[in-house]
Order: sequence, then structure tokens, then C-alpha cells
Amino acid sequence: MIHEIKNAIVNHKLAQLRRKETSPKDFRALVEDIALLLTYEVGKNFETRAIEIETPIQNCRAEFLDEKNFVVVPILRAGLAMADGVLKILPNAAVGHIGLYRDEVTFAPVEYYFKMPPRINEKILLVVDPMLATGGSASDAIQSLKNHGAKKIFFICIVSAPRGLEKISGEHPDVEIYTAAIDDGLNDSCYIVPGLGDAGDRIFDTL
Repeated sequence: MIHEIKNAIVNHKLAQLRRKETSPKDFRALVEDIALLLTYEVGKNFETRAIEIETPIQNCRAEFLDEKNFVVVPILRAGLAMADGVLKILPNAAVGHIGLYRDEVTFAPVEYYFKMPPRINEKILLVVDPMLATGGSASDAIQSLKNHGAKKIFFICIVSAPRGLEKISGEHPDVEIYTAAIDDGLNDSCYIVPGLGDAGDRIFDTL
């Protein structure tokens, strides 16, 4: 299932993110902010448990999340900027990492790093990457997680293209996708149009 988040604050921050004159410092901050807001939307799916607490006035029942049931999985390198936003919502979540790069000739993703906490089969995984273009990297990352036992996965991105959404939905129909925007498509270099450029380069100032 695909969720395009329609929210005035998200749209406002996304407009600033798209601007070519936005500095790397501001770009990183905006990515973090949007990741936080998207995580709030994903959180509507999470189950809480009722516990008894004591307020300054009296005892009451309250709903709690077990944050240790979550693993934030940024796809390196651009996903790192989103991870901090997710961790502001779930500060006690574990963090795993998947390293993928895109072959400049074939555009196929190549995995070079994989490190996860134990028992991911028991966890809820939040896979984050600012851009979902062809969907190759994201789909391969999700498949790699499943190969290691993951069962419950959400994919969170900021800007997406129809081609990438179709690829993940077709290959991983059990994975819910949350995105701030579905753009028009891809150009000849497989960059999202209108997009926001190369997210990794803009985050780390490597243009």
C-alpha cells in the first residue's frame, strides 16, 4: 500500500528542500524534519500496550510503545539524514545499516555493507531513504532484510517516482510505503523529475 502524505507542513518543508539554493546545512535539517513528520504518520499503524501509571493527581491507564521493538534502517548514504528524524520519535529504537550504490552504467544497485541488530525477525523495521527513483536499491534492500528473517517492514521516503513505487509494490506487496510526494517520473539518467537532485550529494556537500 502506498501512502502519499498530504500535509501543509510537510509540503512547506518539501518546497524548501527542492530549492537548488538550499544549503547543505538547511537541506540536512529539512530531511530530518520531514522524516520525523512521516514517522508520525507511519506510527498510526503501531500497536501500543496499556499500563498503569501515576500522575501527580491519580493513577490512570496509559498507552505505551515498546520502542525496542523497532529498528531504523537507513540505506547508505543518504538515508542517514532521515534516521535522525525517526530517532527523535523513537529514540530507543535500534539502528541497522545497508550500504548500496548505483552502478553508473547499468543503474543496478550493488550491496557493499549489511549490519543489523539481532532478531530482526521479531522487530518492526523502518527502512528510510530520501529518494525512491527506479526502486532497485530499495527493493534489493528489502529483499536482503527478508533474507535475514525480517517480517514487518515499512519503507519511508521523501520523494518518489511512479516506477519505483510500482517496483516495490509489485515485488514486496506486504511492505507499506510512505512518501511526502509522488513526482512525475525519471529522466534519462534515472533522476526523479522534478525531484530535488542527488540527495546524498546535497546532504554531504559532495556536488
